[in-house]
Amino acid sequence: MNRVLKFTCVFAVIFAVETLLFAPFASAAPTITDPASAETPTSTSFMLFKGNHAEGLNGITHHTFRIPAIVKTNAGTLLAFTEGCAKSNKDYGNINVMYKRGSNNGQTAGGWSTLMQAASIGDDTISNPTPVVDCQMGTIWLFMSWNSANTSQSGGANPETGLPTTCITQWGQRRVYVMKSDDDGMTFKGMDGSSKPTDMTATLTPKTRAGGSAWAWDAVGPGAGLYTSDGVIIIPAQFRNIYSKDHSIMWQVQKLPESTGEATIAELNDGSLYRNDRANSTNWAAAKRRWISRGSISGGFSAYTSDDKLLDPENEASILFYNNAETDAPTQTIFLNSASTVTRMKVRFRVSYDNAKTWPMSRPLSDFTLSSGSGTEGGYSSMVKTADKNIGAMVETNLDISNNDVSVRGILWHKLNLGWVLHGCAC
Repeated sequence: MNRVLKFTCVFAVIFAVETLLFAPFASAAPTITDPASAETPTSTSFMLFKGNHAEGLNGITHHTFRIPAIVKTNAGTLLAFTEGCAKSNKDYGNINVMYKRGSNNGQTAGGWSTLMQAASIGDDTISNPTPVVDCQMGTIWLFMSWNSANTSQSGGANPETGLPTTCITQWGQRRVYVMKSDDDGMTFKGMDGSSKPTDMTATLTPKTRAGGSAWAWDAVGPGAGLYTSDGVIIIPAQFRNIYSKDHSIMWQVQKLPESTGEATIAELNDGSLYRNDRANSTNWAAAKRRWISRGSISGGFSAYTSDDKLLDPENEASILFYNNAETDAPTQTIFLNSASTVTRMKVRFRVSYDNAKTWPMSRPLSDFTLSSGSGTEGGYSSMVKTADKNIGAMVETNLDISNNDVSVRGILWHKLNLGWVLHGCAC
């Protein structure tokens, strides 16, 4: 899925008209009393990955950080991953998977480590970080997508060399790589214990699509994977779920309808699985919304349908099943994306109490007060529930929206309690 940013300056009157035009005719949400609505809203925000060559490692400083993903380890450590783009904001060229470890539940900038590297393969593109924690074993798995330095999804000049890249048209030009950590994210290694990522393409990427054409372009995630209540590890990926029922002894593939691209997954209160994905171009043109499929690993998934409430500008999003274990509160599913069909700048949190069927409460991220130099926020995101029962969110930001082709990108960190979201609106 092409990830070229579509930041668009749109006047407030257009936003208002859009809201009216696309107001959903959905069934009424259930009436829920949420104790979190009585909480005093709390929030904090700061730049987590700075870009503009302000941060570097191993002799490389990074022009741009994009494509966030975050998980919480069994020890409560936050692991925040991102693509580190050496020379440009493009999604090809010399791109490595970088990360930081967060202590103190991510409360302060000083609680995060300096820049660390999870994976690098020369000047190639290694991207789409999709981590997941095996909660029983404690292992952190990191799935990624790879292509060589001289290839890309749609062509274009390599930012390193200026030479043209070749469009990816054949199976194997885009590959699945895997790393893991058994030391709470201090280091990442291949499945053989070496410092190199393990190539799992032959096992995890089918060779042909449903119509018989080559499975050429491919993507895992990006964003967080899922560890289910019955111990299944799941990585959402293009047209499929990658999963293991035996703590990684065997990885398998479950094919899904070929309707979407970049993928998210959550387990709901009833034990069912919920895919909330970015539509492919054809489906997005038909309904500019998030596209949804529900099901299970054993029973399969439904055909994708659009969710009328969840406007989408053909972009990535993030989903978080926030509460199931706490008996003094209802179940809550949190969704975060740009609630617009024309711009990535209208990022909004939403809350559901009925397994992501309706979204009665929401609040825009623009209600945060950002520090000077934070740029214009919007784009890809990833969420986590911190050990102190807050929501942590990584969100892309553009430091020069007037010059998208070459502008620097970074990643903002937001930490907020559920009360902050519930002091929004029933909209």
